[in-house]
Amino acid sequence: MSSTFGRLFRVTTFGESHGPGVGAVVDGCPPRLPLAAGDIQQALDRRRPGQGPLATPRQEADQVEILSGVEDGVTLGTPIALLVRNGDQRPGDYAELAQAPRPSHADYTVQRKYGVRPASGGGRASARETVGRVAAGAVAAHWLQLAYGVEVVAWVEQVGGLGPAQVDAAAVTRTQVDAHPTRCPDAGLAESLAQAITAAQADGDSVGGVIACACRGLPAGWGEPVFDKLEAKLAHAMLSLPATKGFEIGSGFAGSALRGSQHNDAFVARGDGLGTATNRSGGAQGGISNGEPVLFRVAFKPPATIARAQHTAGYDGVARDLAAGGRHDPCVVPRAVPIVEAMAALVLADLALIQRARG
Repeated sequence: MSSTFGRLFRVTTFGESHGPGVGAVVDGCPPRLPLAAGDIQQALDRRRPGQGPLATPRQEADQVEILSGVEDGVTLGTPIALLVRNGDQRPGDYAELAQAPRPSHADYTVQRKYGVRPASGGGRASARETVGRVAAGAVAAHWLQLAYGVEVVAWVEQVGGLGPAQVDAAAVTRTQVDAHPTRCPDAGLAESLAQAITAAQADGDSVGGVIACACRGLPAGWGEPVFDKLEAKLAHAMLSLPATKGFEIGSGFAGSALRGSQHNDAFVARGDGLGTATNRSGGAQGGISNGEPVLFRVAFKPPATIARAQHTAGYDGVARDLAAGGRHDPCVVPRAVPIVEAMAALVLADLALIQRARG
């Protein structure tokens, strides 16, 4: 199973949804970086379950333990092992999975691939796996901020077709994002999104949405031509997240409806170099950052676990109904905001080290 991401800033996540714990090993983090558990914990607190009526009721403290790679408050340049212990496990909620796969879950595909699957929850396919990504991404984001002044801010842009939110990508802050439970900083839209999530939940159903993200402060020059383009690495990272179904950068699919004369970003003098008058490219040209904010969006499907009985077929091929069970988010996008930020930070940290290696 491929659980490692990155070339120089490498992250390996581990653990199952209802096992003893989950976490990550970060290899390649530069030495002498000031790092404390609190630098990681604040990101995990934004991701953790049980945050209110719009989220899963599963209760987890998600307290991070730094097992290695840090001494006297600074990184050593050696692997950083991060562990978060699972507390609120209920494997009994998933007893029916031994007989039949859940619709739109990975139960069937994992069984066919490996010939075995976790007995409870989604195992590695569960969103619980992203705890390790967020912990590792917090390390990457901390280094990017101190070394380059780079910041990554994501927010909920749409839910269930409502939106998009009107947000100033150049100035929006995490404080503004977190001001509403939906993590939508558009005050005029946020309450409508909350109502859409609540309505789906009341129907025993779920709803999807879109997260937008701005990566600000990147210098020009990050990203590799051809296969490891900046946008290609971001797409890989985002589409590796559970429940994702789409990725676009800059003008995205809407840009395909424009003519070149409408879409082109004209260069202008800026500081001691150049900038662009518009940013339809989304901060990257030729797969390399151009110094403008990197702007992208990620689409998330409705959660597959819903509070209704669902029709399926057992592994024996006999049709059957699965009873409603398990705990789930009626909409994943509010809690996925820090996960998107974490994966973006991991991509940027890796590309920054690759560029630095060129001397």
